[in-house]
Amino acid sequence: MKKRFISIALLLAGSLAAANVRAQVNNTLRVEKKLIERSGDYLLVDLTLNLSDLDIKSNRAVTFTPVIQRGDSLTRLPPLIVNGRNRQILYERTGRNPIDDGEFAIRRKNGAEQRFDYRTRVPYARWMGKSEMAMVTDECGCGWDALGSERGTLFPIRLDRTPRPVMAYIAPPAEVKNRAKEGSAFLDFPVNRTEIHPDYRQNSRELAAIRETVESVRDDKYATITAISIKGYASPEGSYANNERLAKGRSEALLAYVKGRYDLAGVATEASYEPEDWAGLEDRVERSALPGKEELLSVIRDASIIDPDRREQRLKTVAGGEPYRYLLNEIYPALRHSDYRVSYTIRPIDVEEAKELIYKDPKQLSLEEMFRVAQTYETGSPEFKEVFEIAVRMYPDDPVSNLNAANSALLNGDAAAARRYLAKAQEGPEHRLAEGVACWLEEDTERAATIFRALADNARVGAQARANLEQVEE
Repeated sequence: MKKRFISIALLLAGSLAAANVRAQVNNTLRVEKKLIERSGDYLLVDLTLNLSDLDIKSNRAVTFTPVIQRGDSLTRLPPLIVNGRNRQILYERTGRNPIDDGEFAIRRKNGAEQRFDYRTRVPYARWMGKSEMAMVTDECGCGWDALGSERGTLFPIRLDRTPRPVMAYIAPPAEVKNRAKEGSAFLDFPVNRTEIHPDYRQNSRELAAIRETVESVRDDKYATITAISIKGYASPEGSYANNERLAKGRSEALLAYVKGRYDLAGVATEASYEPEDWAGLEDRVERSALPGKEELLSVIRDASIIDPDRREQRLKTVAGGEPYRYLLNEIYPALRHSDYRVSYTIRPIDVEEAKELIYKDPKQLSLEEMFRVAQTYETGSPEFKEVFEIAVRMYPDDPVSNLNAANSALLNGDAAAARRYLAKAQEGPEHRLAEGVACWLEEDTERAATIFRALADNARVGAQARANLEQVEE
């Protein structure tokens, strides 16, 4: 597994109150800039020390030893030896090597502006995330054993503990992109006739809607029409036999109209019919405030009435016939309709083209194609997360798109949005991992750790669970 390095930083600008360390009488060592940063298994320390106020006699030296401490835990950093002029010459003659001897040394030029960039690293321990930097000052050459307990606090260390979750995305399966566009046409026909008159009443508008649907697919360079189907419906008034004739003839006439306008070679076509739209009648009565509504529904739903013509006769008798007159004038016209469906396939799209379509026309892409686009971006990058947000907008009920969208929401720190996606997401270890991250973001670290531990050995998400657990337990 590729080792992850999590960089956790604390940067305190020099404009903040600088920490001061006494060095001899009325002399001060100032810490101007502080950068404390975790990188993998190490804690990096980067300090700018201002020596300008120090006055070190030529034969003297002062040793400053930074210390990271918290309670009984302590880590000593390499000391900085600030020498006077003659003491520096002596130091150099001893052949001491700052790198080999684990220390820094510098000659103080009294009266001059002077700074030292102090940089080191030490093995990281969890307690360091909330600790403090202190300094031991040795002006007498007494050594650490004598002075190690006399530590002056410089500044607190508060490492950024913002969760950086590691998620497990699911690759959707490849698919043949079968799509369809549907609509309903409410054509008007002369009484008892089945031929279409394009200029009759509102027919020109209804026919234009059908043509627009067909042409929107025909003119799409990514799509190929595979089938066109039309189903005609009649309303219940009149005899069932005549209504069957009308529904059948009108659906066939509409299909003939479409075939006459387009070259449909290789396209499957079908005209079907429903002689009387009783389901549509029931739905519209159910949603109405008609007087006698319950009695009307009782007749419509009465399974003992087999003959549709007898059922209609019963409707005419409800409440003296007044509700039926309303049905005849206000509801029956809407039951005379032709439903049409244009089925088509969208050709496969390579990843480079998909990277453009994801923003311009994402409906052309399958979830699997969108996933391949996401893989071209750095995990967790804005572009990476945006792809999954687009995917769930295009496929709002798909379990995989919701799982991946939940992951992206969690990377954005939005546990509430992630919970909404998870409610429709695919179950499995990836789902449980996301649940754990949501708990973590909601500061329920105990439950999060429990979930991550349970998944630590899982073949699909174990690596992610262990990485998250490491952060939670820091």
